Amino acid sequence: MRKNISLALVLASAVALAPFAIASAQDGGPHGGHGHGHGAFEAYSKLNLSDAQKASIKQIMQSSFSQGKAQRQALRQQREAFEQMAPNASGYQAAATALAQAEGAATTARVQQRAAIRAQVYAILTPAQQAQLATFKAQQVARHQQWEQFKATHPTTGSSSAQ
Repeated sequence: MRKNISLALVLASAVALAPFAIASAQDGGPHGGHGHGHGAFEAYSKLNLSDAQKASIKQIMQSSFSQGKAQRQALRQQREAFEQMAPNASGYQAAATALAQAEGAATTARVQQRAAIRAQVYAILTPAQQAQLATFKAQQVARHQQWEQFKATHPTTGSSSAQ
């Protein structure tokens, strides 16, 4: 009986974690390629876009990516320089402050850029596609609420039973 329960737990874990493994493999890992923000544009693939709309959206995305490339590279270099500093080096705290400010500015720019992209893409859609997109968003919100309710009624247990 104990063997059956263990097997059931392993199988349930595998089934529960499969979507995360698939998503991670598709976007290059948890910190890879297009991990963050990609889901925000996933619904557009379900809207039966015309070839002209697809081309316009692709142009918007490519332009946006190329505009932010230099900023991302500069921030990455600043992070790497900070990581190479020893905590007792002179200027360590100043470098930490500068990196924190740069990270904050990059986050602000990223949020504004995503909003601009969404507005540009939304303007390309027909009124019917805009309505369909709103429906997708409402369905996503409902699924999220169901998930939160499920988590609230099924709290996770500690790992002490696995010993």
